[in-house]
Amino acid sequence: MTLYDLVVPGLDERTDPRYRMADIRAADPLGGDAVLAALPAMNADADTAALTVALRALVPDADRAAEWNVVAALAAMRDLGILLGSLKRHGVQPVAAVPEVLPILELLGRRTDMVPRDTVHHYTAWNPPGPRRRTYTGHPMEGHLQEAVRMAFPGLVAALDTCARIARLEPYDPGFALALDRTAHHVQAVVDAIDLTVAQVTPEYFARTLRPYFEEIDIDGRSYLGPAAAQVPLWLVDLTLWQCDRSDPAYDAFLADSLPYALPSWRAFHARHHGGVSAVSKVSAAISWESADRLPPELAASARSLTRVLHILKSFRARHITLARKAYREELRRYEVGSGGAPVALLRTILELTRDNETLVRRAVC
Repeated sequence: MTLYDLVVPGLDERTDPRYRMADIRAADPLGGDAVLAALPAMNADADTAALTVALRALVPDADRAAEWNVVAALAAMRDLGILLGSLKRHGVQPVAAVPEVLPILELLGRRTDMVPRDTVHHYTAWNPPGPRRRTYTGHPMEGHLQEAVRMAFPGLVAALDTCARIARLEPYDPGFALALDRTAHHVQAVVDAIDLTVAQVTPEYFARTLRPYFEEIDIDGRSYLGPAAAQVPLWLVDLTLWQCDRSDPAYDAFLADSLPYALPSWRAFHARHHGGVSAVSKVSAAISWESADRLPPELAASARSLTRVLHILKSFRARHITLARKAYREELRRYEVGSGGAPVALLRTILELTRDNETLVRRAVC
């Protein structure tokens, strides 16, 4: 357990089994601990024969897999998934090499109500800590990257709760500013996470060594992205703060592609709020009806709080684009787009949209 596992007390006690982090991390339904401990050595040797044997050995009987609860199914997908990504990194389509895994992946996808392969949540939040940690390379930098995503997870889960409250309130309500302040506190975790990444993971290691393990794979005629930080739901925070009615076609298209990789409750959150009125639009409309030098105190507080959380999002985006530019610069990159399918140019667009919305609100109260 890390400090950031404590950001949201009771996370494991929520009714959604996908939040039972400790149980999922502890689970080993495939008996894969010993095999996966050897995975970094197989990858270092590019031993596709051993990887194929390992995947085939872990494929469970369909009748047994059908009896698993969601916790066990998530852990099973985690362990099969890291082998899928390993094989693809070395040029082998895993389902073609081990056809018997296909019905199991489909069964696990249905059982967990997620895509039929592993996602960033399997690779980070649901990954055991310590000696049981599943990694592609075994390198300390890979562990730091996994930890950076894990540390952001509890705060973002809490931010979705406060964003839902923001969507229900108006800027004149004192609870509107309070919900924004709590959102800012929770979202700070993503800034801390990217600072850890910058400090502990070199662009060279990510671009040359780790990024190739996150390639998409073919499953029954469809391509599915590998574990990608873009699958962490910061875009759901954007949704209620500004994106639902102040977006850009490129960002909309990216979100449509990313949504299938989200948890079921997050997809439901998007369905509830994607056609709503954003916090920025609410605050802007309210201020337009008031005298700028005599704003009601509740409205002024709401505008200041909204500016604060947008500033945090902008800070994250600025750090993210700097990191991405280093990892995807011409002399390093092996791919034109990030592991989540987005080019660096889209990151610039999102940064500019966040900055524009922050500026709009800040100037309204200056």
